Amino acid sequence: MVEKHLGIRIFQRTTRSVSLTEAGAAFVARMRPALLEMDRAIESVNQFRDKPTGQIRINTSDWAAERIFPIVLSFMTAYPDVAIDIVSDGRLIDIVAEGFDAGLRLAENVPQDMIALPLGVDEALIIVAAPAYVACRTSPKAPADLLHHECIRIRLPGGGLLRWEVQSAGEQSWIDVHGRLIVGSSKLALQAAITGVGIAYVDARQAQPYLASGDLIQLLPDWTPPYGGVCLYYPRQRLPSAAFRAFVNHFKTHRSISSSAEARSPNATAEHEIAEP
Repeated sequence: MVEKHLGIRIFQRTTRSVSLTEAGAAFVARMRPALLEMDRAIESVNQFRDKPTGQIRINTSDWAAERIFPIVLSFMTAYPDVAIDIVSDGRLIDIVAEGFDAGLRLAENVPQDMIALPLGVDEALIIVAAPAYVACRTSPKAPADLLHHECIRIRLPGGGLLRWEVQSAGEQSWIDVHGRLIVGSSKLALQAAITGVGIAYVDARQAQPYLASGDLIQLLPDWTPPYGGVCLYYPRQRLPSAAFRAFVNHFKTHRSISSSAEARSPNATAEHEIAEP
């Protein structure tokens, strides 16, 4: 095929042997450095296939990154040749188009064509206020009562405001609360609630220390049950890198599956072992 492409004979063939022609010898001499460089290139690529090395990029939010961070740190200890780049800007993006290996989202937000692995930790958003705030007002007895209170709202990364979702005994409602203060995170809403500015709808884990200390009290506890939490998700790959295979297996080993967390996104592909090369 090479001879046909070049239009010149490179090999001298007999029934007993094959040897280079003068033109063939000159061609091989010029090609030898390129062939050696190709061998080096193949060797450098093989290390990504056989040995966990290189970089893994994960897209998530600050809130979800906190959930997976202990797993990331233990993985980096176990695999010192792998770098992790966590981009926690909170945007709901196409991870493949933007060059990410995986993402971390609530199960209900995982795209339809992705493989989703639940982290296995129940989550909850709860309604809290400072005792001083409640002491001066009538405490809400039902979700509709929140419309008559000063509520601290949270601006989502996409620009919209977080709607307060409540449910009890199968009844689900979304409340568009009102308030003078809008912040960009659950942590800021917590700080504001502690000072008595208003009622906040926040991450239960972040609120727990303040509930334990008495700085905050939970309102309408029967209306904010826990739900299945976040999922690590990624596209189906035929030839994933050794580093990414190791990360997925490490994630599966170190997550903590609970019954409610087994509920995946109805849009996500069923969980399976990541494909071997």
